[in-house]
Amino acid sequence: MKKVSTVITLLMLACLALQAKGKKKAELWPDGTTMEAFFADTTKVNVISKGRQYVITDYGVSMDSAVVQTEAIQRVIDRCAEEGGGIIVIPHGTFLSGSLFFKAGTSLLVRGKLKGSDRIMDFRLTKTRMEGQTLQYFSALVNADHNDGFTIAGNGYIDGNGMAYWQEFWLRRRYNKDCTNLEAMRPRLVYISNSTVQDVHLHNSPFWTNHLYRCERARYLDCHIYAPTEGVRIPEDDKTYGAPSSDAIDLDVCHDVLISGCYMHVNDDAVVIKGGKGTWADQNPDNGPSYNILITDCHYGKVHGCLTVGSESLHDWNIVLQNIQVDNASRVLWLKMRPDTPQHYEKIHVKNIHGRCGSFLVVRPWTQFYAPGDRKDMPLSQCNDVRVCDIDMHCDKFFNVGTSDKYALQRFTFERCTVVEREDSFRPSLVTDCTVADVDITVER
Repeated sequence: MKKVSTVITLLMLACLALQAKGKKKAELWPDGTTMEAFFADTTKVNVISKGRQYVITDYGVSMDSAVVQTEAIQRVIDRCAEEGGGIIVIPHGTFLSGSLFFKAGTSLLVRGKLKGSDRIMDFRLTKTRMEGQTLQYFSALVNADHNDGFTIAGNGYIDGNGMAYWQEFWLRRRYNKDCTNLEAMRPRLVYISNSTVQDVHLHNSPFWTNHLYRCERARYLDCHIYAPTEGVRIPEDDKTYGAPSSDAIDLDVCHDVLISGCYMHVNDDAVVIKGGKGTWADQNPDNGPSYNILITDCHYGKVHGCLTVGSESLHDWNIVLQNIQVDNASRVLWLKMRPDTPQHYEKIHVKNIHGRCGSFLVVRPWTQFYAPGDRKDMPLSQCNDVRVCDIDMHCDKFFNVGTSDKYALQRFTFERCTVVEREDSFRPSLVTDCTVADVDITVER
């Protein structure tokens, strides 16, 4: 009997050992804490299980793709919410609309195309968040603020129909080179809170494509985010332009965000970390930090920056960009340093990146539309604990870093980097306490 018991004990120990061997080691954030299971979970939401389906054409919405039907679609959303919630279904076809507001308990399933109006008058002015400020501005096409659990699903299209807005922007810029983004009056495509966006095509936004403000536990899974980088024409100009300020995903005072499996090609930055701007921005309760953000297994076409921290940002940490294919980015990691704003960017990891770019790492002062104030206790901005590893890139310039008396750079690490660049740019001495290990840089002019 004792022998049998010993054999059973040994078998149990062997099984436990095999389980331990096969168990994936938990991922860690740059600060050493463990990523929650949320960040490994790319299971799609079964949107059909979220309740009754409200196909908009069953409730008075016309199949006429030339008619703006904001009010008719909004009535379907309101009815769905009043009857306990469910799924608003955009069937096959094209449906033109201004700003829509999804209420608690509602979600959106896109099979056809939800297309934005090209008239700004169809978008409601409301108190919202733009460019690091809380202000009155135009609402997005799809709005789901304070609607936790909201889901956008389906492999259809949310199309911003941005051409008229882009042309008007570039005409304004030709007339007034100091014209700001806000003065051009353009709606965003999607403005949401704690939500999941999966599989959908998010195209042609007049302004930022996706804007998340004060979000916790939001996910973007396998989305296709696109705006043209050329082909926008204006009168009496032989040059063509792209879709201005068409950022793919702006994370504004957000934490615990997963972006996985997405394709991004836009005429501005792709994933942007925001949180506020201005000399006293750190004292404004509308502003705040962004942290615990994982961008993984994504594919970048042409973008200005794959991961951009700033320009409207305060304190950001635990940001990871990993397992990325880059086709044609102007920059991979871009740390925008505003001389008029107290900023602290720390614990940022960029790893397993492959492809081509202009500059891989950029740290430079950013002075577009800035207004410094006279603050006696203005803290020194800083970037610290930035790690770049397992890189295989062709670049024009790998290391595009400038120093300033407005910020300090400390504890950067470069490991296992294979780089071909046109300029001999790597100057780790510009960073205090910079670690370099197994870095192979070939200069090919």
